This record gives sequence, structure tokens and C-alpha cells, in this order.
Amino acid sequence: MSQIFMTYGTMITPIGNSAEENFIAMMEEKSGVQFVENSGFNQENWPLGKILSLPVENRYNELLKRACANLIKAHGSNLFSDEKTLVIVSSTKADINALPKDTFASTRRILEEELHLKNKIVVISNACISGVIAINTAADYLNHTDYTKVVVIGIDALSDFIVYGFQSLFALSSEPSKPFDKNRKGICIGEASGVVILSKEKINDAFHVNYLGGSSSNDANHISGPSRTGEGLFRSVKLSMERASVSSEQIDFISAHGTGTSYNDEMESIAFDRLELVDTPLNSLKGYFGHTLGAAGLIEVIASMKMMENNTLLKSVGFEEKGTTHPINVLKENQEKEVTTILKTASGFGGGNASLVLKKCV
Repeated sequence: MSQIFMTYGTMITPIGNSAEENFIAMMEEKSGVQFVENSGFNQENWPLGKILSLPVENRYNELLKRACANLIKAHGSNLFSDEKTLVIVSSTKADINALPKDTFASTRRILEEELHLKNKIVVISNACISGVIAINTAADYLNHTDYTKVVVIGIDALSDFIVYGFQSLFALSSEPSKPFDKNRKGICIGEASGVVILSKEKINDAFHVNYLGGSSSNDANHISGPSRTGEGLFRSVKLSMERASVSSEQIDFISAHGTGTSYNDEMESIAFDRLELVDTPLNSLKGYFGHTLGAAGLIEVIASMKMMENNTLLKSVGFEEKGTTHPINVLKENQEKEVTTILKTASGFGGGNASLVLKKCV
């Protein structure tokens, strides 16, 4: 595999409009999760990671346009209109309000109009592992095609469909989520957009990391519940580390999925124990943003890159007391530490699991 570089595109969440703004807010332990009035099916007030500046209607399309504007401001327009540039979009639902028509129709239109793309976009919609799979797919394109740059856009917006859907599964938490904590009560849903750019060469003087390898695995355990043995996540991480040629001892930090549900967090602790990673510092960022679905993998990778750039590990907001059977090393405070190699994991409905390994450029 040839060397692959990755740098920031943009990051829009309830607590910031760029990667830097978000990192500063996270350093200050700010959370974008707040109670939203009448957000439930029966007018309950659920805690959600809502971007307050987005309009009531067309939230998804407006969020995508903002991401495009940020990209052009940061990188100019030539990068995106280059024939050697491919765009991959990670989203679980896209513009869900367009049903029964194609929910990705506006995505294609907006990206073509705003970024003047030469190539058709690739859409990856595979539940909550979409973002990590999209980055892995981008690396495959760089390794096996003539593309020299791949832009990966993760995006999902809040809608009644999504909130009501998780409510119907009795998965929503009645308070801000507490991943891996003894008193966790479930998921808080959020919205965000995150973008990274992978390339065969560094595209500017900004901070870059090397993509070392990634993989996905499906244990087909249940339509919504994870494997009780962590089998799918275990297999994915094991293969990712093999492809990256790193051992458990070389992983400095884990950006875990950590949804805050009883079964997901327990499954992850089992998998990390099987992988001999229980002593490795880890966090879940769901306490800052909520679970942003198709955007989660992207914004969590970007946040991890900022940790590498600043040699600072961020605490896992909401975690106070161990709530899993295996004693994983969840960060309770921000910590200054040299961070060279990280592992990012994701798990989702249908038994899907994905992971990747990144290393700071030297």
C-alpha cells in the first residue's frame, strides 16, 4: 500500500463551525447536547445534539451547503473541480424529508453546484459505521485507481423520523448520554457534518496524519443489537491492526463508538479485552455532540486528529464510574500526552463494525 495522507476539511457541530472551534470547545468540556422541547412522539423533551442556527425546514441541505462553503474557504475551489478528485458521502438518511423520492438527490445537486465536481459522488450508507467505512473506501480508491485526492463528507441532520425511530426502540436516554458509565441510560441523537481529505501527497502545510489501514466486519448478530461477545468488532480491529502493521502496545489512544447503551458499551469492553487493549486510554465523544450517525465517524476522526496535533487526550464527557464488566481505561479528565498512533472504531445496526488506524506524520 502506498503512503496515504489525511488532513482536515471542516467540522460543523452544535459547539463549533470548524475543527479548531470544536476542539477549543471540547477542551473547555462544552457539550452541545441540550433538552429540545416537544421533540418526542408524545411531545417529550429529549436531550439532543441540535445545531440551533439551522432552520426548521431543510436542515440537511443547509448543513451541507455550510460544509461546502467552509471547504472552499479553506482549500479553494480547484481542489474539488480537479478530475483526479473523488467525493464520497457518508450519511444514514440524507434528506429524509424527500421520501418517497431519492433522499440523496439534493446531496448530488448541492455538491455539483457548490463544488463544481467533475466526477459523480459515491454514497456510502451503512448505518452508524458509514463514516469509518467511507474513509477506508477512500483509501482503497487512492491505492487502486488514478484518483489523487478523495474528499470524504459525513453528514446527518436531526428529523422527527430519526428521533421517533430511536424512541420506538426504547434506546433514547432521558438525560445527556454517559458512555461506559455505570448509570448510562441510552443514546442521545445529534446532527453534524465532518469532512476529511485523503491524498497521495500532502495538499498543503496544514496538519496531516498517515492512514495506515482499516477494515470492516459484520457478525450479523441482530438487526439492532450488537454481539454479546464483541466478535465483529474484535475481527475488524484485529484485521485493521494487521493491515497497519501495529500491535496493541503501539496504540496510544482509542476513539471508541460508545453510544451509552447497555449492550453497545459492554460489547466494546469485551472486544477491547480480547484485543489486549483494556489499558489503552479511550473516550467516546457522544457526550459532546450526541450520536451523529453518518457523521459520527468523520467528526470523531477529526477530533482525534486534533488530539494528535495538540498532544492532548480529551475526557469522555458523562463518564464517572465504570459500568462494564471489563475494566477499560476511559478518560475522566483531559490529559497531556504524546499521541502518535490511534485506533478509531465504530459499530452499527445489522451487526456492522468498522475500524481504522492513523499515525501522526513525522
